Formats: sequence, C-alpha cells, structure tokens
Amino acid sequence: MYKETNRRSIVKGISWRIVATSTTIIIVYVFFGRLDLAIAAGVVETVLKVGLYWAHERVWMKIRWGKKKIEPFNLWFTGLPLSGKTTIADRVYKELEKLHIPIERLDSKDIRDVVPDIGFSREDRNRHMKRVGHLIKTLQNNSISTVASFVSPYTESRKAIRKMVKNNVVVYVKADIESCKQRDYKGVYEKAMKGELQNFSGVNDVYEEPQYAEIVIDTNTISVDEASQTIVKYIKKNYVK
Repeated sequence: MYKETNRRSIVKGISWRIVATSTTIIIVYVFFGRLDLAIAAGVVETVLKVGLYWAHERVWMKIRWGKKKIEPFNLWFTGLPLSGKTTIADRVYKELEKLHIPIERLDSKDIRDVVPDIGFSREDRNRHMKRVGHLIKTLQNNSISTVASFVSPYTESRKAIRKMVKNNVVVYVKADIESCKQRDYKGVYEKAMKGELQNFSGVNDVYEEPQYAEIVIDTNTISVDEASQTIVKYIKKNYVK
C-alpha cells in the first residue's frame, strides 16, 4: 500500500501551479498589456495557492467522511500438492495489489523456509497451521489482509484457521491426482509413490476435501486467468466495494 507523502503533495501542487499560473499571466497580459503586472500577479498567485493547496490536501486526508474502512480478509487456498494453489494465489495477489489495499502473501514453502524444523505428521501439520493462523491474526489486527496457500489436508486444521481469523474465505483448488502428477516438475509424486517421501497428501497420507468452501476452483476445467477473475470478483463484491 502506498501513502501520499508531503513531498509528493508539494511537487503535485507546484506542477499544477506552473500550468495554472502560466494561464493567469497570459490572461492578465492580454487584458492589461503589461508584462510586469502579469508576472507579479502570477508570482503572488503561485505562492499563495501552493500553500493553500498543500493545506487543503492535508485537511482532506484527516477527514473520514467519504472513506470506507476495508475489513481485512484471508483468502485460504487449499488443495492437493501441485493442484495449482500457488500459481492462482500469486495471480490473485497481484490483482488485489492493484486495488491499493494492504495485503500480504503467505505460502507454505516460504513459511517452511523460515521455520525448517516443521514435520509432516498430522500433529506437526496441525500445530503448524495454528502458527500460521496466529500470524494471519496478527496481520489482521494491523488491518492487513492475506492471501495464503497451504495444502492444509486436514479438516480440523482448516476449522482452526476459520475460528482464529476474520473473514476467512476458503478457496478449494480442486484437481485429480493424475492432473497433479502431470504438473509435477520436481518428481515429488513419484518419490512419494516409491516410499521415498512419507506423509505425502494424496499418496500415502489423506487429503480431506473441504465440506464447505466459499469458492471451488476446478483446475481441470478452468484456466488460471478465469480462476483469478472469479476469486477477485468475489472479494470485490464482499469486501472491497
């Protein structure tokens, strides 16, 4: 999110005054035929109105009338590994940034890079989801929305997230195993099927499909663009009006 600085406001005021003052000088010269009078009028007008413009901007920034507070929301992308969660979430995040709302992007890989000692057992994953929930809650307390993408395979951890954060929007990125395997550029599905990776959701560990999700995206039938448009439209309708 960008904040209008005093310096930017001053530069904007000066650039506008150059245009406006030039017009004033021309008008005075046309009517009175005196260049010295025209320049003097332009200088006086410039000094006065740059200051007035700056003060006017500052006053309006403090006035709440006409402003609407955006309640922070959390877009929670869940689905099988390589279902398309991260790709769609990244696209949605970029689109929401264009709305100039305070928003952060959270992805399972980035979080695990920061906290690398997290295991993949059911207990470890549920504990990890609670940590992420606390992080999202902290961001929301500072009026920051989030776009989060995690496999989050267990019903109980998704329920915990929903209880912890405000305006939680579950996006179930649905894809069958075969489609996920086709997108498997790292070969993780093959390793899991060989037993080289344990607790791998969809292969040797369960993925419990959400019984309720605000948005369901079937990546076998719609494109990334269509998916992101659907999600952004939902957010605009319900949170960024």
